[in-house]
Amino acid sequence: MVLARQMNKEREVTPPTPVAVTPPEEQEPAPPETAVEADAGEVLAGSREDLLAKAELQAMQYDYDAAIATLEEIENADVDPAIQSKKTEYEQTKASCVAVNPNEVTHIFYHSLVVDTEKGFGGGDKAAAGFSQWMTTVDEFNRITEEMYNRGYVMVRLRDLVNETVAEDGTVHFTPAQIMLPPGKKAFVMSMDDLSYYHSYNNRGIATRLVFDENGEVKNEYIEADGTVVVGDYDYVPLLDQFVKDHPDASYRGAKGMVALTGYNGVLGYRTDEVYATREASRISKDQQAWLDANPNFNIEEDRAMATKLADAMKENGWEFASHTWGHRNIANIPMEQLQQDTQRFKENVVPIVGETDTIIFAHGADLNDWRDYDAEDPKFKYLKDNGFNFFCNVDSAQYFLQIRDNYVRQGRRNLDGYRLYQDLINPDIASRRTNDLFDVEDVYDRRRPDVPDL
Repeated sequence: MVLARQMNKEREVTPPTPVAVTPPEEQEPAPPETAVEADAGEVLAGSREDLLAKAELQAMQYDYDAAIATLEEIENADVDPAIQSKKTEYEQTKASCVAVNPNEVTHIFYHSLVVDTEKGFGGGDKAAAGFSQWMTTVDEFNRITEEMYNRGYVMVRLRDLVNETVAEDGTVHFTPAQIMLPPGKKAFVMSMDDLSYYHSYNNRGIATRLVFDENGEVKNEYIEADGTVVVGDYDYVPLLDQFVKDHPDASYRGAKGMVALTGYNGVLGYRTDEVYATREASRISKDQQAWLDANPNFNIEEDRAMATKLADAMKENGWEFASHTWGHRNIANIPMEQLQQDTQRFKENVVPIVGETDTIIFAHGADLNDWRDYDAEDPKFKYLKDNGFNFFCNVDSAQYFLQIRDNYVRQGRRNLDGYRLYQDLINPDIASRRTNDLFDVEDVYDRRRPDVPDL
């Protein structure tokens, strides 16, 4: 059931418009400032127009009670016919909603997206073969996102599926929650792995890191073939941000994706791990040393500070963070001592940047058990629980897999990568294609891909 996957890891779509910027070492990106326009998750206040816009956004994202409460903040709302009419509209829409079955909420995931397919998939080497299997292109991501939206899919958070309570003794308990959506809408969870922009991604047609643009929005830095550094929507974070801005009803109460991070090469494209400062000979890799040699003015505190600002901005905009283990470890195979060491390094090098997380998304598609419930006495499970983890995700080929238990929540994830898209594309039995519920693979498959090879 669990798909183990190791990560060292003819329709033309208009590419993102590049914006030339100063070289990275000369950049001083500004953190986000207060936005003027209404966007998902923003708090608007003040004028009648602002409050109406805020209420409309809340209603579009299915929080009808909040929308009605916002309307009631407007002066003389109780005698204003237009406000009362809008309030009635929200109440009627809320009354028409139906409960989502948590056991029928699918969870999809991606790795970083390939912008330049020639760089990503070319060369005929093992790395190209890996990229062909594990990566999705920008065009494919955009087509999938659009098609799922057209089919009524709405992004929710994994934690939206449960009610969480904490007992007097500090133990956490879970029960199924109720999500209400209009008829025809379907909830899904989205996550993204390895948003660290590893050294092994260099010159592979993938963005280099996240940055703030001139408007304080989180974007990608990308290096074009001629060396020009540009800023734009080159990976799933800014692409999804823009999609939700254009389609607020694609998101349940501002939910975005859940980003699963390792730490050994840093996070978000910044070299934040301690080894970049200590340069400990027994731990530093050839890639890391080569990068340090090429960047003699590197300052780890500056990278940590910028990564923290970016993570804060993402969280304010609906994103969540999860552990992918510090070292991309196969948690099922490593001994307890290595799990403890890895968890400690995640706490020391990643948590200070992205904040505490209670979610672990297992690397390599691993898990602590098969489909059966976790054993409360399993040493690894107990260790992870003792270290604050309550949500656990593996990789699973099934459409749905969810366990809501008193002491943990577990969900299987579906890989929408080159391997899955290709396998569905060549499957002559169209009815059995695993992605049929989400999209038509022939419509989303990037024809610039080579055939996806076996590794």
